[in-house]
Amino acid sequence: MTHVKTDEYGAGIMNAIATDVPFRIGGNVLNRDLIPNLPADACVEVPCLVDRNGVQGCYVGKLPEQLAALNRSHINVHLLTIEAALHKRRDAIYHAAYLDPHTSGELPLDKIRALCDDLLEAEKDWLPEYK
Repeated sequence: MTHVKTDEYGAGIMNAIATDVPFRIGGNVLNRDLIPNLPADACVEVPCLVDRNGVQGCYVGKLPEQLAALNRSHINVHLLTIEAALHKRRDAIYHAAYLDPHTSGELPLDKIRALCDDLLEAEKDWLPEYK
C-alpha cells in the first residue's frame, strides 16, 4: 500500500497537536478581535498557528473600512441565519433574507417573506418547526 501526502490540512493539524511541532494554516476561527473592525462573534479566515494548544488565530488588524463594511453586510446575514437555526425563529429567517444584498436587490419585502415561507413549507420534512 502506498500513500501520497496531499495539501489537505487535517493530517498536519493532528500531527501538530499530537507532537507540538508548529504547523501554519489559513483557518476559519471566531474573530475574537483578530480583525478589530469586524464583530467578535463572526467567523473569519486568518493565518493560524497549530500546536499542542490547538488552532490559534493570529492577529490581522483592521481591514480598510470599505472592506470591513462589505464583510459586515454579509456577516449580519450569517449571524441572523445562525440565530434562526439555533432558536428556531422564523422571524430571524425573514430578517436574514431581508438583509441579504442579492435577495433584497431582486425582491420586495413581501415577496422575500413569501419565498421564505414557500421554502420552509417545501422542506418541512427536513426542517424543525419554526415559530
